[in-house]
Amino acid sequence: MGLFAKSPLKPLQTHMSRVSECCSLLIPFFDACEGGDWSKAAEYRQQISNLEKKADILKREIRLKLPRGLFLPVDRTDMLNLVTQQDKLANLAQDISGRVIGRRLQMPVPIDIDFVAYVKRCLDAADQARRVINELDELLQTGFRGREVVLVEEMINQLDTIEDDTDLMQIQLRQKLMSIEHQYNPVDVMFLYQIFEWIGGIADQAQRVGSRLELMLARS
Repeated sequence: MGLFAKSPLKPLQTHMSRVSECCSLLIPFFDACEGGDWSKAAEYRQQISNLEKKADILKREIRLKLPRGLFLPVDRTDMLNLVTQQDKLANLAQDISGRVIGRRLQMPVPIDIDFVAYVKRCLDAADQARRVINELDELLQTGFRGREVVLVEEMINQLDTIEDDTDLMQIQLRQKLMSIEHQYNPVDVMFLYQIFEWIGGIADQAQRVGSRLELMLARS
């Protein structure tokens, strides 16, 4: 019960904060990669891995220690599903950094600026998901009713908008890469397309976190 002593929802918020921090390290990680500083990139990769492990440990603690008799306006299973969706964001960040550093992938210069903007927008989605989860305490205080619910629904709508943006940006990136791909190693190009998809997966997964919370609101 110690994990849930202050608030029954605080561990979920702590978990999401660690997940968001893990994802945010992709920005300096890619900066190091583009500068060819693979030693620094490896350091960021290790930090991402460490945060993913911490998030994973907390996820397991939440699963094991979430009291079955806890009285909440939300279902226990929904809370467990929510932390699972959150955790997948950290997994994606770890997978992306591992694949990039494993191949020592660098973005072609003609698309580098667009790629950085794309990564940042996808991470906006992860941060927006964190903001939504941080509203859980307020939702609990209001019994998942009233103006706070409207506020959270608006925040989830903003998350959907961000995800839509990333879809469009990914399409544009693919088109630009396709126009120059003949100039680069075909295997690297294949991995670049995959990295585009995985980074977009962060925005998709952040949207799933919002959708899971939206479902909780509908059931409460």
